[in-house]
Amino acid sequence: MLTRDRASDIFDRIKKLSSADDVEVIFSGGRFALTRFANNTIHQNVAEENYAVSVRTVFGGRTARSSTNKFDDESLRRVVESSESLAKVQQPDADLLPMPDSREAAGNAGEGARATEGRAAEVPSRYFSETAKITPEARADGVKKIVDVAQKHKLTAAGIFSSSESVEGIFNSRGLNDWYAQTAADVSVTMLAADSSGWQKANSPDVSKLDPLSLAETAAKKALQSAHPREIAAGKYNVILEPAAVLDIVGFMFWDFGGIAILDQRSFLTDRIGTQLFGPNITIWDDVAHPLQSGAPFDGEGMRRQRVPLVENGVVKRVVYARATAARMKRSEYKDKAGSIEATGHGFPLPNEIGEMPLNIVFSPPQNPQTVEQMIASTERGVLVTRLWYIREVEPYEKMLTGMTRDGTFYVEDGRIQGGVRNFRFNESLIHMLSNVEAMSIPVRSSGEESFDMVAPAMKVREFNFTEVTKF
Repeated sequence: MLTRDRASDIFDRIKKLSSADDVEVIFSGGRFALTRFANNTIHQNVAEENYAVSVRTVFGGRTARSSTNKFDDESLRRVVESSESLAKVQQPDADLLPMPDSREAAGNAGEGARATEGRAAEVPSRYFSETAKITPEARADGVKKIVDVAQKHKLTAAGIFSSSESVEGIFNSRGLNDWYAQTAADVSVTMLAADSSGWQKANSPDVSKLDPLSLAETAAKKALQSAHPREIAAGKYNVILEPAAVLDIVGFMFWDFGGIAILDQRSFLTDRIGTQLFGPNITIWDDVAHPLQSGAPFDGEGMRRQRVPLVENGVVKRVVYARATAARMKRSEYKDKAGSIEATGHGFPLPNEIGEMPLNIVFSPPQNPQTVEQMIASTERGVLVTRLWYIREVEPYEKMLTGMTRDGTFYVEDGRIQGGVRNFRFNESLIHMLSNVEAMSIPVRSSGEESFDMVAPAMKVREFNFTEVTKF
C-alpha cells in the first residue's frame, strides 16, 4: 500500500519540479480484488493494485490538472509539465480562491465528541486488517455458501464478492496535508428461477459484518415466493420499499443539494430552501462520521467535511458548498433564499463544473420505527418492492422519476404477502413520495445499483404511482 510517508516524499519531489504559484497533489488508489460467479460457478477472479497522483498547478488565477500512475522522476517531471502547460493557456478564473492552508481546511474541527451541526467530526477508523487480508480462497468460500443455497432450492445464483483497501490523500504548497485509508467488502447475490428472481446486496469496511449465507437465503426466498407472478393492474398503491429501493430512488435528488445547482437555477430546491417540502417525518443529514458511513473526511480541496442538516422535519434547511461556490453565493442575487452559506467540505477536485454534492446521506430514525414485516401486516392492499432500476428523471423541478421494479415484487393483501406479481414501471415525484411516507424502519447501511450507498430506512408510501405492467 502507498503510505503517507511515501506520498509526502513524492509531493516534495513534485513541488521541487514546479514553478507554479501553488501546487496541489491528490493521491488515490489501492488494492482491489473481485470474485464473480454465474450459473452457480465462479468464472472470474481478478485483482489489481494501482495508485495515481493528480497534480494541480496555479498561475495567477489560471489552474489545470494532470495525472499519472508512474512515480519515477521522469514521469513526475512530465505530469508537472503537463499541468503547468495546461494552466498557462487557461483564461483567468475570477472565482478561483487561493488553496486552503491546514488551518482553513480544519475549519471548526471538534475534538473527541461527535460533532454537532456545522462542525467537522472525528471519523472512526474504517480500515480493518481482516478485510485487507481477504484471500481468493476466502471469497470462494463465501461464494460456495451462496451456491449451496441456490442448489438446495434448485435455483441459479449469480453475483460478486469483492474486497479492497484504498487510500486518499491531499497535499498542497500552503502546508495542507491529509490522509485517509479504508477497507471495503461487497457481496451481491441474484437468485434466478424459471420465471422469478430475488436479489440482495451489502457492503461494509468490516468483512465480519457481511453474511453471504444470510444474503443468499433472503435472495432465494424472494425468488421462490415470487414464482409464477400474476399480473395486477397498474395504478396507485400503498407501497413498501425496502432500503435498497429507497436508496436508489432518493439518490437522484442529492445532486440538487449543492450550491452550484442553486446558482445555476437547475435545482428543484430553487426558491424552496426554508420551506416545508416533505412530510414532517423526514429528516436527512450529510454525516461522514456516522458509524454506518464510509469515505474520506475531507473533500477535493482538503477541506474537512462538516455534518450538515439537509432536511429537518420535512423542511429544507440548507445545501452543501465548496469554498468557491460559497463565496459566489454570498455575492449573488440568490443569497437571501439560500439558507446558511459557508464552505462545508463537499467540493470536488478543481477544476470542475459540478461544484459539490452531499455523499454521506443519513436518514434520521423515525419516532415509531416499524419493521418491513410490521408494514406488511398493516397493509390492506399494496405492493412490496425489493429494488428499483433503470431510473431516469422525467421532470426536474417536481423531481418526477420513472423506472422499474425488479428481483422480488409482491402483492400484499389483508396484511400478508399473497405472491409475486409482474414488474411495474413507475412515474413518481420524489416530493410527493417523501410527503406521503406512512412508516419507516430503523435506517441501515444500504447498497443498491442506481445510486451511492447511504444510511436509509425501508418506507411505506401512500399512493405510489405505477403506470405500466411489464411482461416479466
